[in-house]
Amino acid sequence: MTWHFSPLAVSAAALLLCMPVNAGLYSANSPVLQVTSKTYDKLIAQSNHTSIVEFYAPWCGHCKNLQPAYEKAAKSLAGLAKVAAVNCDEDENKPLCGQFGVQGFPTLKIVRPSKKPGKPVIEDYQGARAAKAIVDAVVEKIPNNVKRVTDKDVEEFVGGEGAKAILFTEKGTTSALIRALAIDYLGSISFAQIRNKEKKAAEKFGVTSFPKLVLVPGGDKEPVLYDGELKRDAIVAFLKQVASPNPDPKPEKPKAKKANKEKKSEKKAKEDKKADKGEKADKAGKDSDSKAGECPHKAGKDKAAKESASTEAPAAKPTEDAPPRLRMLSGPEDLQETCLTKKSPICILALLPAKASDDADLPKPATQALLSLAEVQSKHSKRGSIFPFYAVPVDNVAGLVVRETLGIKGPQEFEVIAVNAKRLWWRRYSGADFSRNSVENWIDAIRMNEGKKEKLPEQMVMTPEEGRPEAAVKAAKEALGVKDAVVDEKTGEPKDAPEEKVKKEEPIEKLKFESPEGLKVEVLDDEPVQPKRDEL
Repeated sequence: MTWHFSPLAVSAAALLLCMPVNAGLYSANSPVLQVTSKTYDKLIAQSNHTSIVEFYAPWCGHCKNLQPAYEKAAKSLAGLAKVAAVNCDEDENKPLCGQFGVQGFPTLKIVRPSKKPGKPVIEDYQGARAAKAIVDAVVEKIPNNVKRVTDKDVEEFVGGEGAKAILFTEKGTTSALIRALAIDYLGSISFAQIRNKEKKAAEKFGVTSFPKLVLVPGGDKEPVLYDGELKRDAIVAFLKQVASPNPDPKPEKPKAKKANKEKKSEKKAKEDKKADKGEKADKAGKDSDSKAGECPHKAGKDKAAKESASTEAPAAKPTEDAPPRLRMLSGPEDLQETCLTKKSPICILALLPAKASDDADLPKPATQALLSLAEVQSKHSKRGSIFPFYAVPVDNVAGLVVRETLGIKGPQEFEVIAVNAKRLWWRRYSGADFSRNSVENWIDAIRMNEGKKEKLPEQMVMTPEEGRPEAAVKAAKEALGVKDAVVDEKTGEPKDAPEEKVKKEEPIEKLKFESPEGLKVEVLDDEPVQPKRDEL
């Protein structure tokens, strides 16, 4: 069968292939906001909301790989922050890309408002190219205009001018949704958060369940309790009785004028066909060849751009970064000096369990907990606002003494505890749920100085005057019945060792914690035997 195409059909197909509307990675219906040099200032720099901006090139393979995760992040952040993209391959956008120092694609920048309007704080996004990582990083940068109110100052807050919105909650942290709403209503509604432990405030507004949002309209109007879902659109509809969200510029439909121009061109082509089917059709056929040949010239231009970009900063791999890891306190002295002196900060300790065999893996709860702890630490450490997290291997004698002294489970079980040697208290993680949310809630409670604490025995704490904790370690070993072998200085072997020779132990510093896939440790038994390296 022979297929016949009219010259006009070929011409129309060429037009569609070369339409500039489809030049970028993101369509007009994409949740990703398309920004240009002309609209950047209005949509991003002048906005009260935090944004993440991707600078990309359509031909970049890494950019194409990022696209699905970036659009997923945009959907998750809808109503909370802006997820935008700039096509650096467009001539009009090249000055903006140059202004941001873009050298490789994709480059991501987090833009958040500062105290000076129109002059936002800009920082590089260095996290994993995954939707969850992007969302977490952006949420972290959403400004917090929500006031924390207690029983002592609730009357003062409510008595001020203007409408108030108060969220009663069991959580100590402020959610991204409430922070975003506070931005939407800056100047019209003041937002506050009150913990469930503030009994007088809850009683004042008739709050008996949590979370609960209360609107105080102001003036002589009575407070109104919100019983709907804690979702942005529903809350906005509820708050509409006193105010509407501040207007934030919405993007115009990209290149609408050009699209209309293309439609007019197609219409004119049809009219020309009706007027003269002969000569006009042949001319259209020639034009179609010309247009089809001109469109690929961009590929040659892109190839040159690729070669230029390859000499500059290489694009990062589109795979996720290696998971964050906890530092290992492998020796007794490490644990004692880091977390058990009178000047030590709060320490989160993951006490690793013993394994049933050399080839056995860590229990799933332990693996999940280590990953969750590492992610929470990584999230907060960027702001320098979190205490340190550590992992303690089962062969760390000081860790075993901690278990015994505090009366917690034996070395066969995995435990997570918080220790404050300076204030002489400790706290145990309860429950079997080690998901990130559960772990982060537990950490937040510690940060907010909430929850029940146990008294830490003073004998566990070393004073600065005691110097290095050799005495404490010695006492710990004695408590567990662990004896140091007497080593011959010449041979390096235990004097009372059996006939089978024992190799020297490798330095304990070689222990390296790898979370969550594995953990490399040396298991040191009471008897002088060949050290083994476990692959967890």
